[in-house]
Amino acid sequence: MKSKLRLPSPATVIATIALFVALSGTAVAAGIVPKARYALNAGKLQGQTAAQVAAIPSPASSAASLVSTKTTSFSINAQDATVVTVTCDSGQKAISGGYTTSQAVLQGSTAPSGDGSSWQSVLINIGNTTASGTAYAVCLK
Repeated sequence: MKSKLRLPSPATVIATIALFVALSGTAVAAGIVPKARYALNAGKLQGQTAAQVAAIPSPASSAASLVSTKTTSFSINAQDATVVTVTCDSGQKAISGGYTTSQAVLQGSTAPSGDGSSWQSVLINIGNTTASGTAYAVCLK
């Protein structure tokens, strides 16, 4: 009795081709890697070890010395508002500011002064008792 050999379906042929392409791609990549002498960015290290490169100060560490924080205390009567100003040192510019308190105080507006040497905040006490806290400004040298 003779059996008739059936041809594979088109989906099986495509799947088999895809399998061989995928397997040969990894074989080619595995053959290329050992031949590489050094990575493209290895020349930038100039013979230094990883520990030596890590010890080089980054720009972030030097930028931290350019920023300082100034504070001032405030007190606001019950159901009242006040403008609190925090002044930076001479030659510095205020780039941000805010306040901290444990009482019911809202911030109405906040902005640097006209010349940029201080930070101003309008603080509103919505509580029934005097509120106190600390206002701060972040200054850039």
